[in-house]
Amino acid sequence: MTRRYSVVLGLAALVVAVDQWSKFFIRRTVDLYESIVVVPSFFQITHTRNSGGAFSLFAGADDAVRVPFFLAVSLVAIVALLYFVRSVEPRRWSLLVALGGILGGAVGNLIDRMLSGQVTDFLDVHWHDYHWPVFNVADSCITVGVLVLLAHSFLTKDPV
Repeated sequence: MTRRYSVVLGLAALVVAVDQWSKFFIRRTVDLYESIVVVPSFFQITHTRNSGGAFSLFAGADDAVRVPFFLAVSLVAIVALLYFVRSVEPRRWSLLVALGGILGGAVGNLIDRMLSGQVTDFLDVHWHDYHWPVFNVADSCITVGVLVLLAHSFLTKDPV
């Protein structure tokens, strides 16, 4: 296995472990829809379940359509990410880290969908009454990874 796959798969495994442990911990210690204030008017732990995608996309869709759709999209994304790793130069560690985070996040949420058809979310960021949708560790890693990829594509002239 090449160095680039070692970095991506190692980080992805770490993300999956932290993501699944944090979701397990929340499901065991915080009642569904319970909120625990961490920083008043800014951050709380709120145990929710999301049957849809990002921002609850397709959450109201029938299970017979929604679950296979998200499983298929996740699997296609995982294969595409692994294929893309081949084209990244080993010296581009920031891209490899970004891909590892995205891959780990995709796998973490895929595990939830396979086990229960929904994803456990619990990180609740808000400014007084203005709330960002509740998210989890996997979502965070996907978001940061995508932002790194976008920054690289806009800020450098070098190919991957």
